[in-house]
Amino acid sequence: MKYLTFALAKGRLAFDTLDLLEKCGITCEEIRDKKTRKLLFVNEELKLKFFLSKAADVPTYVELGAADIGVVGKDTILEEGRNIYEVLDLNIGKCRMCVAGPIEAKKKLYDGSLIRIASKYPHIATDYFYNKKHQTAQIVKLNGSVELAPIVGLSDVIVDIVETGTTLKENGLEVLEEICPLSARVVVNEVSMKMESERIRRIVKDLSKLV
Repeated sequence: MKYLTFALAKGRLAFDTLDLLEKCGITCEEIRDKKTRKLLFVNEELKLKFFLSKAADVPTYVELGAADIGVVGKDTILEEGRNIYEVLDLNIGKCRMCVAGPIEAKKKLYDGSLIRIASKYPHIATDYFYNKKHQTAQIVKLNGSVELAPIVGLSDVIVDIVETGTTLKENGLEVLEEICPLSARVVVNEVSMKMESERIRRIVKDLSKLV
């Protein structure tokens, strides 16, 4: 029996996923050791391998077959646009992708004028403004705190993940439009889904009972 390999997004999401997997009888204790320098973790009994990666890389590992199964946020799936099967919503890591900015910028969302948007998610922002709102937009990609952009005049609004909205409020910004709800999803490599269908479907079915 070949190994099935899991790619998990680093951080809280990985450990929340491991908690769910453990309830399904799938364990990998050494991946929880914060002192370890190992990159690949193996459960020999179940013929499973696990590794942690940056969230943005999980869809790439899954699409190209380095991982059979991945767990990553819907925001990353949308932004990366990889050819992978999205098979289950785990209902953890819930938040929203939103357009946010100062209240006076709201009129620019409806008057058809050119709007400048700052975002860590340029593909999501482009798709929303061009294909859903049919509005001409200039997208500025940022990697740091995008909330700063409208405050210093770099952009009119931002497209970003909103969890509680506290950071926005503290900086005089607010949610102007919601693009879509977000949460962690299970994704599967297209070939693996055919070749290891029975094992993968069993894991997905067991997880689905918990969410």
